[in-house]
Amino acid sequence: MPKTTAEVKAQFHAEGKAIGDWADQHGFRRSDVYRVLNGFSAMKRGLPHQIAIALGLKPGAIQ
Repeated sequence: MPKTTAEVKAQFHAEGKAIGDWADQHGFRRSDVYRVLNGFSAMKRGLPHQIAIALGLKPGAIQ
């Protein structure tokens, strides 16, 4: 089941992990990850879609 952005943010907080560090580890720009988590990107296609899948916001696999 996909998570909400609030759940993803809460998980980062609970685990004491920085969102920026996660972005670096997964090869995404920090600003792009923050845009997805804060609702500024539609997550329908391209990079925002890939980030959403990697964060668990959408089902699917990154190709």
